[in-house]
Amino acid sequence: MDIFSVITLFGGLAFFLYGMHLLSSSLEKMVGGKLERILRSMTSNRFKALLLGMGITIAIQSSSAMTVMLVGLVNSGIMELGQTIGVIMGSNIGTTVTAWILSLSGITSDNVFVQLLKPESFSPIVALIGIILIMFTKSSKKKDIGSVCVGFAILMTGMTMMSGAVKPLADLPQFKEVLTILDNPIIAILVGAGITALIQSSAASLGILQSLAMTGSISFSMALPVIMGQNIGTCITALLSSIGTTKSAKRVTAVHIYFNVLGTVICLSGFYIANSIFHFTFTDQPISSFMIAVVHSAFNLITTFILLPFCNQLEKLAVITVRDKRLKPGKQDPHAVLLDERLLLSPSFAIAECRNATTKMADLVRDTILDAIGLLSHFDSATAEKIEKNEETIDQYEDKLGSYLVKISSKNLSTADSNDVSQLLHTIGDFERIGDHAVNLLRVAREIHDKDLKFSEKAQQELEVFTGAIIEILNITTDAFVENNLQLSYEVEPLEQVIDSLKVELKNRHIRRLQEGKCTIELGFVLSDILNNFERVSDHCSNIAVCLIQIKDSTMDTHGYLNEIKTSGDPRFTGYYNRFTSKYTLPESRHKKAPQEVPVKS
Repeated sequence: MDIFSVITLFGGLAFFLYGMHLLSSSLEKMVGGKLERILRSMTSNRFKALLLGMGITIAIQSSSAMTVMLVGLVNSGIMELGQTIGVIMGSNIGTTVTAWILSLSGITSDNVFVQLLKPESFSPIVALIGIILIMFTKSSKKKDIGSVCVGFAILMTGMTMMSGAVKPLADLPQFKEVLTILDNPIIAILVGAGITALIQSSAASLGILQSLAMTGSISFSMALPVIMGQNIGTCITALLSSIGTTKSAKRVTAVHIYFNVLGTVICLSGFYIANSIFHFTFTDQPISSFMIAVVHSAFNLITTFILLPFCNQLEKLAVITVRDKRLKPGKQDPHAVLLDERLLLSPSFAIAECRNATTKMADLVRDTILDAIGLLSHFDSATAEKIEKNEETIDQYEDKLGSYLVKISSKNLSTADSNDVSQLLHTIGDFERIGDHAVNLLRVAREIHDKDLKFSEKAQQELEVFTGAIIEILNITTDAFVENNLQLSYEVEPLEQVIDSLKVELKNRHIRRLQEGKCTIELGFVLSDILNNFERVSDHCSNIAVCLIQIKDSTMDTHGYLNEIKTSGDPRFTGYYNRFTSKYTLPESRHKKAPQEVPVKS
């Protein structure tokens, strides 16, 4: 084996690692945030969690990435430790698929159809299909499929290069002498774990082992502990990612390590005990790349079968290993974070968690503004303090979400994910501004309470109508965002126009009362503050609803959209406008007819 073979070996490894990265990232882009939603719904049952872990790992072709995601989700407080155990076990089974694909390199036959199963035969065709999809299609989904094809072809090319580079080793006596160290199972485990930890990919280290197996120099007894060591070595990625996380997140890594270590002890002990009794004849025979895939799958299946009933015990063992101070009931872990940086490894997961966080923000904003509206008629100091604290929390949501979404936007995103990021960046600002208006209304309510101000009966009745419209537009907007309900979004702008008309009419009526001496200047200022804050809340609701609609249409020409629906006689807009005009009619005023053209605000 000369220097060029060494260069080819490392070059093949580079191709393999890049192909695996491209393949997994492209697959993850294709499946998007669906995995996150499924992950939440299926982890309550350990068997469902097991199947889910298998499915996600097969989909993204990386058990390490799956475990890092789990660390991030637990660190964010989104998942509990117990929910992750079944997923981790399933992930270990799912990662064995890669070994089966790589074992196709060892196929030997003169049959044409069998030859077509060899990666070096079909990977160029897969690469060609991938390039055509990337270069000549406009659909982002087809481009992602193309990237998957190219990634797979690069991965298999790397495998072929590694296999060719190590073939000369079979004729070297020195190589066979070096391999004798693998006769010691402890050293073999350490070698497998060390190589995997070094390149942080069990698939790549397994590919190297399968390449060496094609030389005929690796026996079954050598390969068995190496394979198990590789499973232990794959824990290094999760171990590194857990640095600086909460105790719960560290326990996820501990469970992953215990699963593989206990599995290694159980399987190796069982094998050597059985071998001492039955004296297997195949242990000293060369192992094929196909049998390596069989052993890899068998190890993970047996370990899962044995340990799955003991999920609770594994959790307790992790808790004993990673201890922390007991928190008082109702107290949150002070180190828990809103969004975890580790989720950025999987942008679709990160975006889904941003949406979940924004949903919590939206609900908090709605509750806060409703509390503030309630204070206008019945002031309460405890509620006032709650509103001020909520507003600080809302500001933190906007700050953390904004920074996190900017980081996500720098990643290689699918069109759907990019649209989701744009939508969230637009909406969090409007939700935060609504929270600011809650504090403004609190100040008005405090002034009314401190000065013991009273509106006239007429003014109070009119204000109740206006307040009802504001509460409805707030509820419609929040529900439209939380449920991602486009139909509800279309109701917001017509109601916002009704609110604008109500504000103008309320101000005109107040001026008439001033002229008639039925109201005071001081009450006029208070009423003006209430109306202005209410009207601004409705404006921000309109912004959110229009953003939801425009993102669905893949455009962001807000002004053009508003102008079109108001001047084109859109029947849906007119119908909603008529309905809300009838519903929110001020006392002793005539019903308004839907205008043919509604002026667009600048």
